Amino acid sequence: MRSITTFDLQYAHRFYGFQGEAQYLHGHTGTLTIEVEDSVNEGVNMVYPCNEIQKIAWDVLKNFDHALVLREDDPLLPAVLDVYEAFKTELATAYPDCRLVVTKETMTVEGMIKIVYDLLKDKLNIAKLTFTSGVNAASAEFADRKQIDRCPLCGISLDENGVCPKCGYRK
Repeated sequence: MRSITTFDLQYAHRFYGFQGEAQYLHGHTGTLTIEVEDSVNEGVNMVYPCNEIQKIAWDVLKNFDHALVLREDDPLLPAVLDVYEAFKTELATAYPDCRLVVTKETMTVEGMIKIVYDLLKDKLNIAKLTFTSGVNAASAEFADRKQIDRCPLCGISLDENGVCPKCGYRK
């Protein structure tokens, strides 16, 4: 069974090197849908609390909301970057202080799915991601499933010590 939650993200980007309207800096409202799959936790009768999915995902996604997303070889990048601290993954670098995300590939709906999955795959059992931006949409399903110990009282993931960070339950 699946728990499903959505996020609206505002962002600006451009398709550097692309011939057409998308080559110019422009903005979008994107909608990301995250589907988490697991067995129904009998203690709380749900797969995973949607508000907890939102907390876990938002911790990463907030860096993409109202952000400028540029590819790492975009000539606009040096003009935008100055002295900001970053966090990196293999697919993207984010500068939270200026809401700048630097990607390896052009930021398409497909690219957003790859980045989100890479950032959240170890935190949630993601079954499917869908990202819609304007009239464009992409979706991907994932078969990787991890055994995630969950609290029988509130349904969220236990920490590495087997303790629920929300209610204090101990395994």
